[in-house]
Amino acid sequence: MCADRSRHPVVHLVGSVPLPDCDSIFRTVAAGVGPHLARLPDGETGKRKMWIKFLQDVLAENPAIEVAHDLAPFKFTQWDGKVIREIPRLRIKKGAVVDPKSFVTGYADMAIDSFASFHKLRKRDVIPAGVKFQICMPTPLAPTYNNMVPSDRTALIPALTLHFIGEIEKIAKMLPNDRIAIQWDVCQEVLAWEGYFEPGPVEFETETIDVLARIGDAVPPAIDLGYHLCYGSPADEHMVLPKDAAIMVEMTNDIAARVERSIQFFHLPVPKDRDDDAFFATIDGLKLRPETELYLGLIHYDDSEGDDARLAAARCHVRIDGIGTECGWGRKSPDKIPALLDQHRHIVEKMG
Repeated sequence: MCADRSRHPVVHLVGSVPLPDCDSIFRTVAAGVGPHLARLPDGETGKRKMWIKFLQDVLAENPAIEVAHDLAPFKFTQWDGKVIREIPRLRIKKGAVVDPKSFVTGYADMAIDSFASFHKLRKRDVIPAGVKFQICMPTPLAPTYNNMVPSDRTALIPALTLHFIGEIEKIAKMLPNDRIAIQWDVCQEVLAWEGYFEPGPVEFETETIDVLARIGDAVPPAIDLGYHLCYGSPADEHMVLPKDAAIMVEMTNDIAARVERSIQFFHLPVPKDRDDDAFFATIDGLKLRPETELYLGLIHYDDSEGDDARLAAARCHVRIDGIGTECGWGRKSPDKIPALLDQHRHIVEKMG
């Protein structure tokens, strides 16, 4: 018999929301599912709408990096063979050394600006008391795997890691630590473990866990820390269709074992057609600390019956502390948001 082991289920938003600005996103989401929120992202508007696509230019404009015009672009291909985009290859200029201070990604400044709106609306009780501002960040590996020639990854990753740690330090200095959360978005790393990218000088398993642990421990302990694992959705379709959750479980366990500070949550996606025991049985192997919550991205637009089936299948194997969609909503039509929020509310109230 499948038991209900949920403690205090929450609605978890992964990140992007297709509305014009953070103020409208905060108001819309809080009105729809406010009582069920633990954290609330700013919707990743503006240049973040396409997640890390803008980082291609950030890297290409760096004085130590150049476009490899002599190499064919990387074909960013989804599971069914459709090429979503062709990404020009980048490489380190001969004899150049990458300076961590030479990058301007703007993540800290964008978070600080959005928090001002968040703080204003929380003071007015538009956002419920106790809800934290969630800052969603790509890892240094994401733009590296997408853009750099494999042989030059080891020359870029240390510098880019220091840059992102610097962004975290700026955020921690400027914002109240007990009212914010950092979510590291782990997508390209999952794809790498699935064999999606060409191998480089360091095996993916070692490289990714080293970086994910380092950036996790760089988040001050008073700030909530979470990891969102992902199979990509630039066109609302996965880049790879997972056979089951085994790779995500392995990565989650490795991160949890390596990060020294507490981790508040992991978010794992559940594909739409997976309400079968074979997918969820692999989640039995999760080894989370008592303070770490598990959120499953099992909500799929206009599929309430499927949501119920996925929830029922998952609860036979694991305690679910929160629910959400597989990924962000940034590429969806804004008119889908009310129904998505209704679906979240329906599921979390059923769990509670």
